Amino acid sequence: MFYAKQSRRIFIRDLSLLTGAFMASGFMSPQAAKTKMKLGLVTYQWGKDWDVPTLIKNCSAANVHGVELRIKHAHGVEPTISEARRKEVKKIFSDSPIKIIGMGTNQQYDFPDQDNLKKSIEDTKAFIKLSADIGGDGVKVKPNAFHKDVPHKKTIEQIGKSLNEVGKFAGEHGQKIRLEVHGEETQELPNIKAIMDVANNPNVYVCWNCNDQDLIGGGLEHNFNLVKNRLGDTVHVREMNIGTYPYQELISLFVNMDYKGWILLECRTDPVDKVKAMIEQRDVFSAMLKEAQARKK
Repeated sequence: MFYAKQSRRIFIRDLSLLTGAFMASGFMSPQAAKTKMKLGLVTYQWGKDWDVPTLIKNCSAANVHGVELRIKHAHGVEPTISEARRKEVKKIFSDSPIKIIGMGTNQQYDFPDQDNLKKSIEDTKAFIKLSADIGGDGVKVKPNAFHKDVPHKKTIEQIGKSLNEVGKFAGEHGQKIRLEVHGEETQELPNIKAIMDVANNPNVYVCWNCNDQDLIGGGLEHNFNLVKNRLGDTVHVREMNIGTYPYQELISLFVNMDYKGWILLECRTDPVDKVKAMIEQRDVFSAMLKEAQARKK
């Protein structure tokens, strides 16, 4: 068990009081109420050391109501857990205001070695089953790289065909495949589009990842439009008030397309008070939404 029954009762009691306080105080901003875009967390840096109860408690305190669970983190949700543990994880989250968005994996399909490719496909299928069992609705994967002496076109076709295979399997389990815009060269949006042109299974989606490479060539809006019709329900962002990435422009692009998915914090800094940092990002996100809605075309 994750914790003793007494601790669980205390946890649920405190969580209910906390959630009620936020609802009563009108913590949801008016601009957030106008959109179906939602702010969530990737357990990358800020959530990697939190077990499941702590993750739920801290996300609730920050009014951040969805999580993508990265592997090999303190939450302990891995394909190796038992059926009973999977049911327990699902119940803990379903009894809370926090939604499991799915699993964030490192599975990739660019391997020149075909045995490695087959293993990654089978491992992806195990994560698909896990996500379905715990109440998630998708699995994040990566392209992930081009290789010396392997034509780019061959790698693109291999990745796309692999995505079709895992996408079909995911669909049979009520799950989605989310291809993160990631990897040296593969993260360039023309290459992601080429991969997605091969990966024509409708259950395979693009997870926008806010890389500097999004701005090359024709710029952000041009590259955004290359994959706009294949975007899924997850977007990864870093700290939206740090650096030069044009987050306001990006949020406006999503508002203009009436995006209804999750904007997930995949932050890279290491603040001492991570709940406070999430609250700060929530406020930044809310302000950007307000500005984007005022400008909406």
